[in-house]
Amino acid sequence: MTTHLQPSLSQRLGTLWPIIQAPMAGVQGSAMAVAVSNAGGLGSLPCAMLTLDVLRSGLQAITSQTSQPYNVNFFCHTPPVPDTAREAAWRAALAPYYAQHGINAATISAGAGRAPFTHEAADVLEAFKPPVVSFHFGLPKPELLARVKAWGAVVLSSATTVAEARWLEANGADAVIAQGLEAGGHRAVFLAEHLTGNWTFDLSTQQGTFTLLPQIVAAVRCPVIAAGGIADAAGVRAAMALGAAGVQVGTAYLLCTEATTSAVHRAALQTLLGLTVRQGEALALAGGDDLLGRVLHLFDAQIQTAALVAAQDLDGDLLTFAQKFLDARAGAALRPGTGFSHRHRWNSAFASGS
Repeated sequence: MTTHLQPSLSQRLGTLWPIIQAPMAGVQGSAMAVAVSNAGGLGSLPCAMLTLDVLRSGLQAITSQTSQPYNVNFFCHTPPVPDTAREAAWRAALAPYYAQHGINAATISAGAGRAPFTHEAADVLEAFKPPVVSFHFGLPKPELLARVKAWGAVVLSSATTVAEARWLEANGADAVIAQGLEAGGHRAVFLAEHLTGNWTFDLSTQQGTFTLLPQIVAAVRCPVIAAGGIADAAGVRAAMALGAAGVQVGTAYLLCTEATTSAVHRAALQTLLGLTVRQGEALALAGGDDLLGRVLHLFDAQIQTAALVAAQDLDGDLLTFAQKFLDARAGAALRPGTGFSHRHRWNSAFASGS
């Protein structure tokens, strides 16, 4: 009997290494994606916050500087309906912090919105035919997914539970990213919204990477990529031992020269002194007048719906609070994964087994 071996993840992606650079809006542009792809990994471009013109420019920059595969990442959420009463409630809850730190709320600009994948975005992509397209919060509608698959793109998406992984495989994902609770990016929770139209988040369903990973590997037939708390070769080996076909790494790239990480964020990552990790959401200075920690505690008390996603205008408020905090305390408001390791050339570090 002839045995047909399935291609490895690297073969499917066309990369030298089974390493995906996590798309990280706000701390990278096309330069990061180019550098990772040229080093043998899969560089990624975060696209949810890009206009169509900026998306086109980013793709032109990538394709002019590398002939290697790359990934573009989009969101698949349902845009929230503006709710004036809810916004007013958030502003009122934050008012004491404005007053305490001398912030004029009227001067705070709105945060950048995050748009879901659209036919207009697909029109831009079709001219470049990116070899890998990844999604967050599920998958786009079937007709949009069909357009992506029509040019031969490998489709990835993130799952935070076994049920989500099974849903992704059944609905067209070529590989599933198992996003553990240690991951620094947006939680990829999506299944409740797809089934009911309502966004809900039950923290009790969320597991660590090395608990979630083998369960998803056992539940699906497609390749599984581990994400969350992986920042060195030992972490990669552990993920592979549990059945991962590859890994997705984010925070470990934040000190690369190609990253646009701010100076204060770089300093915090380089020292990590006096800092406490807030799982998946922030890194706040411990002790004393912990403004960011108190604001986050306020959010925890009120997050009954997708308030932090829906209230996009509050991005500006959070940034203002964080900057005030940074100026006063030289701390940092970050979203790092918990396995952060100081590696400027992460792909090379993996290759050398360090």
